[in-house]
Amino acid sequence: MNCQGLWGTSASLALRLGQAIFSTASLLFMCLDVEFYSYTAFCFLVTIMGLVIPWSLTLALMDAYSVFFKRPSRQPGVMSVIVVGDWVLSFLSLAAASSTASVTDILITSHSCRAKLCSRYQLSAAVTFLSWFLSLASSLFNLWLLPSL
Repeated sequence: MNCQGLWGTSASLALRLGQAIFSTASLLFMCLDVEFYSYTAFCFLVTIMGLVIPWSLTLALMDAYSVFFKRPSRQPGVMSVIVVGDWVLSFLSLAAASSTASVTDILITSHSCRAKLCSRYQLSAAVTFLSWFLSLASSLFNLWLLPSL
């Protein structure tokens, strides 16, 4: 079975690189200002993106190896770890994006935030949602592969 999007394919490599890029962008938008430490939701987002970036880059390197050397290693134990890690980080990314968007909305409605700063927080939440969407896609593809191993 070699469906695009499964671990070890070029589509999976693209999904992982997209996750890493969007997660890095989210982290950068959030960390451009030091005021994010005042809110737990923003600290949560920074922590989760700090976990997603190395996870995505590591799996992107493994995908690149599989794509370029034509050796997809789909061992059940390795795939189980990847599926569980993807699902956990996917749910945590969704939680971080949602909480950041909610806190930013509260800050905007209460006029407690400078416009430029709140727009950065909104942008960070939006990019985190994009990262989550890619993470969810790779999670679903790999979950689909798991029973066939």
